[in-house]
Amino acid sequence: MNVESGQPIKLTHDGAVATIWLDRPDKRNAMSYAMWESLEEIALHVAADPEVRVVVVRGAGDHFCAGADITELNVQRGVDQRSFAEVNLAAETALATIPKPTVAFISGDCIGGGCALAIDCDLRVAISGARFGITPARLGIVYPSASLERATHLLGPAATKRLLFTGDLIDTGEALRLGLVDEVVETATGEERLATLTGVLADRSLLTQAATKAMVADVVTYGHVRPDVERAWNQTAAASGDGTEGIAAFVQKRTPRFTWSGHDGS
Repeated sequence: MNVESGQPIKLTHDGAVATIWLDRPDKRNAMSYAMWESLEEIALHVAADPEVRVVVVRGAGDHFCAGADITELNVQRGVDQRSFAEVNLAAETALATIPKPTVAFISGDCIGGGCALAIDCDLRVAISGARFGITPARLGIVYPSASLERATHLLGPAATKRLLFTGDLIDTGEALRLGLVDEVVETATGEERLATLTGVLADRSLLTQAATKAMVADVVTYGHVRPDVERAWNQTAAASGDGTEGIAAFVQKRTPRFTWSGHDGS
């Protein structure tokens, strides 16, 4: 799959790094119905692509995403069409469950549904000057439960309630303090930092990363890693070559070449 410019969502590749671009800059990348549909399709595609080891989500132009397109929320759709809420949920679920490291690279506005998309990712790097907010209280709507759950897991109950109760916008300093972002970089160094981070992630063992992601999800959901999940990952590790390669590279003082992709038995 190669989604070209001009589509609401654009997909590009740089080696093992796939970048999903929210590409509606004239609307600060506000997510339309078509964009949610496209995001779901692309997220499922990169999840299954053995050549992709890291996924970046970012916005075209000056902003990450100003949220869902409010003008489309109450549009009546055909009986054979999913609702706006349903395509929103499907897209966020597909993004949040990609079994590979995902990085939100955030500039400008990251508000409402845009903030939810950032939280769906594993790591968040923000350009200084970005703004964040979760704003359903400004509209009188109930925030989707899956998005609220992910926000609460990341930020804790108190910070989540504060952001949702007030709908206030916060700056990168406050976002960093709350744990909403992992690091803040300046505009001049942002692209370099992103390239360095994704390069490191792509060089590490995807087996370790995928197992970590699955087991952390278990801890969040159940309070512990279920024995069958641990057993399955230990079996996968034993059948893969990553552990043997990693130890050999350490002994030989060389860079390891990890090959497990999670596909076709590798």
